[in-house]
Amino acid sequence: MSFWKKDKEASGNMAPVDDVGVGTAADVEEVMKKYDRESNVRVWEGIPKVIIRWLMVAFSFYSIGVTLFGKGLREVRLTRFLAMILIIGYLNFPAKKGNTKVNHMPWYDILIMLLGAGGFFYFSLNAKEILMQATKVTQNPVMVAMAIISILAMMELCRRSVGLPILCVVGALLVYTFANVRFGKVIYDLFYTTSGVMNTPIDVCAKYIVVFIIFGAFLERTGIANFFIDLANSIAGSSAGGPAKVAVISSALCGMVSGSSVGNTVTTGSVTIPMMKKTGYKGEFAGAVEAAASTGGQIMPPIMGAAAFLMAEYMGISYGEVALRAILPAVLYFTGIYIAVHLEAKKLGLRGIPREELPKFGKLIKKIYLLAPLVVLVVLVSTNTRTMQFSAAVAIGVTILVGIFNRDDRITFRKCVDALEAGGKGTITVAVACAMAGIVAGCITSTGLASKLITAIVSVSGGHAIIALVLTMICCIILGMGVPTTANYCIMAATCAPILMSPEIGIPTMAAHFFVFYFGIVADITPPVALAAYAGSAIAKAPPMRTAFNATRLAIAAFIVPYIFAFSPAMLFVDTNAVEVVQICITALLGIFGVAAGLGGYVYQKMSLPVRLVSIVGGLTLLYPGIFSDVIGLVLIGGTILFQRMSAKKAAA
Repeated sequence: MSFWKKDKEASGNMAPVDDVGVGTAADVEEVMKKYDRESNVRVWEGIPKVIIRWLMVAFSFYSIGVTLFGKGLREVRLTRFLAMILIIGYLNFPAKKGNTKVNHMPWYDILIMLLGAGGFFYFSLNAKEILMQATKVTQNPVMVAMAIISILAMMELCRRSVGLPILCVVGALLVYTFANVRFGKVIYDLFYTTSGVMNTPIDVCAKYIVVFIIFGAFLERTGIANFFIDLANSIAGSSAGGPAKVAVISSALCGMVSGSSVGNTVTTGSVTIPMMKKTGYKGEFAGAVEAAASTGGQIMPPIMGAAAFLMAEYMGISYGEVALRAILPAVLYFTGIYIAVHLEAKKLGLRGIPREELPKFGKLIKKIYLLAPLVVLVVLVSTNTRTMQFSAAVAIGVTILVGIFNRDDRITFRKCVDALEAGGKGTITVAVACAMAGIVAGCITSTGLASKLITAIVSVSGGHAIIALVLTMICCIILGMGVPTTANYCIMAATCAPILMSPEIGIPTMAAHFFVFYFGIVADITPPVALAAYAGSAIAKAPPMRTAFNATRLAIAAFIVPYIFAFSPAMLFVDTNAVEVVQICITALLGIFGVAAGLGGYVYQKMSLPVRLVSIVGGLTLLYPGIFSDVIGLVLIGGTILFQRMSAKKAAA
């Protein structure tokens, strides 16, 4: 669900011509095709292109209309939605990468598309009769075959648009389910009830997320991504190592409404990575900064790649509460990266961009109205004035209005059509992944696997929460590889969060959901499958694995903070007061400085290994809320800084 994904023309506007990085729109497109499956689409020209374009537009209009005014049976609404996803999905995604034959769709793709969509359409047209038959429906071989074909068609579309990792998980669970549950019951649960492919993930996708994807597509057409980059340049471009700081700020702003770490890395990275390399950063560091910041955009409130709305639905709390709880962990994440790039710049003696070459803040502030759609959306949703889908529809209207008044990048009828088309395409990947998440949840429910997993992890961990958290972290990173943000969270909420919330482990609900969400997201920068880091390395023309390890080091806060709030939810502002919140904010920021400095090995001069270890330990103790740990941390960090300062003065003398 990449809100900022560019077409060829837009990519050309975004990518600067430079010999140190990606130089042309074709280069950007090539990187996207290599690391982002959403970019590997069929090539349509002429009349077929026009027909499919308007088919996407019609799907977007239909989705908005149904989310706002649709009533009736959930099964009817969702099966119709899934049928349309299969049609537009197969029209867009070929069987393998690199299939660029113009206006070509093989007969077997047409057959799979028609049979798969036909099964869902048949269900939607005969839903009442089918539901009245209950489990007897599986006594009819035709109905069983129809269910199997439709599910397999959806799984094949998942392979094409999302990738193999999630499909391997689904396949393994299906094998386990069929081995332990009666065949007919499995088919019934997964296809004919709302506990399978029509589970909560796809319901939330059809009800909320599709409108937010369309909203993001409209927002892109206002030129807000360029505004974010210019704003970041104006704020931080002239400071030491300015381009790297620009990458951190702009990627945080762009990424918060993006559901694709890879898409965000390539789009903003095509501008920021060459700038960083020009300044003097190594390629693997430049690519890592962009990848880490772009991935972190998914945890940045208020939007959080649309996952904030899902989290509110799963936990049964308001959206405003989710956004509030996410603030401090997100600030710590980006502060850690910002400090790391600043210290790296100091260590290398790098300077910023001359002020005369930067956008003037006075001129940029006149474009502050571009933020109006986001402000309207957040206010409407957080105040519960209207439903989330209605708020998103209003935000789309405000976006169009804002675009009309934007003289530099005025929105036109053609851009509106482009946005609706892009919104339809962007929905495919998320919807398919959500359908797979529903199958995962259905298999776990049918087999009672959740309780078995809990028993197994409790047994392995010996009831120790820290061991259970580490095992859950590993599961989340594996399950999150290459999966879009929203579907990523759906899978984590269905499989991993219940383990942590079990009485044996005892992690609070809020902390458990944030824990699994964070580690599902950082899969995109964690070796060996670190797609965002690899995309950044391709732009920077640097070694992929080095880039991935650098990104992991820069994003260290994402690997530490979840453990902190798992044991002490005060970091999520749970069971605390104003004084404690201020204390936690100050000590946590100091703590992340200590960890970043220790890992980077520099404050005033290069650190020896013992000093680095003291800095890291001091930072970790400050990150853990509590008076005793804070005092220890302050002593260690204060001593480290003082020692560094005195050593630097002595060396200079």
